[in-house]
Amino acid sequence: MSSTFAYQQVDVFAPTAFNGNGLAVVFDADDLSDDQMQRFAQWINMAETAFFVEPTDEEADYAIRIFTPTTELPFAGHPTLGAAHAWLAAGGEPGPSGHLVQQCQGGLIRLRVEREASEEHSARIAFLAPPLTRSGPLEPDVLQWAIAGLGLHPDDVVDHAWLANGPQPAGLVLRDADLVLAIEPDYEALEGLEVGVIGPYTASSVSFGTWQPRESVMPRISGTREELRPLDSSDLERSEERFGSVVLQPPADFEVRNFVPGEAVPEDPATGSLNAAFGIWLTESGYAPQRYTVRQGTRVGRNAILHVEADDQGVWVSGDIVTRVNGTVSFD
Repeated sequence: MSSTFAYQQVDVFAPTAFNGNGLAVVFDADDLSDDQMQRFAQWINMAETAFFVEPTDEEADYAIRIFTPTTELPFAGHPTLGAAHAWLAAGGEPGPSGHLVQQCQGGLIRLRVEREASEEHSARIAFLAPPLTRSGPLEPDVLQWAIAGLGLHPDDVVDHAWLANGPQPAGLVLRDADLVLAIEPDYEALEGLEVGVIGPYTASSVSFGTWQPRESVMPRISGTREELRPLDSSDLERSEERFGSVVLQPPADFEVRNFVPGEAVPEDPATGSLNAAFGIWLTESGYAPQRYTVRQGTRVGRNAILHVEADDQGVWVSGDIVTRVNGTVSFD
């Protein structure tokens, strides 16, 4: 048995360098034991690590096993996209349909290449969201648990639901993105409950129809969105704008945060599985359009962007993907 394996680290949902969610990828890992996989995932200390193994389903192009630093997951979104990118980069080719089929413990996952890598753009790959294995409103005690642990007021929550598709988070729709960004979670109080929150970007904090000279524009108070800060005299790039109250565009349609108490990475920088589940729920319920964008990772220093689209096949989640590290790893 070889003790050295081809290895990559992939940046997933990253519109710019090192702003997505990193994934460790180990190739040809069939000879590794469960314990070796888990220990490596713990040691590398990334949100997830994907290990390529031989598929057992003839429909699958390849198979992976997915580990967090503490446990194995049946399915996860950013490892699905990162592994697909790594497999293609290593010479894998889509079948006649143009789609990839990944096998994981959660079953078969379909993927499609939405954009090839070029000098101007990184590659973009999408996966088809698996069905929810648990849905419906949170139980009253679970809802109270989540609200208390996140420091929210009940009126902040527009709706709530279970969003299980491998991971099993409780999902909350909040009134707006500002509330999402302002959360200071109490991880000790949340221990045992994974919680995902989403809120739309709105213009509610912008005064419509009132234009002020630049010199009189006051700074926005601490904690509000920098993206909606009014232009001032230091904004040289747009200094010729007609009105002083022109604001920059919000970074996405929604802001998302995913809290995973007890994990080495307690706030995930970018979560494909959560956004896939939110995508199913929000597009079916009318909370979101059939196509929208999400920003995630803001409070942990990332700027991940996820694209969600519902069509007649289901909900697709996509993002830009780049290989950042390419080499070998030794299990001696």
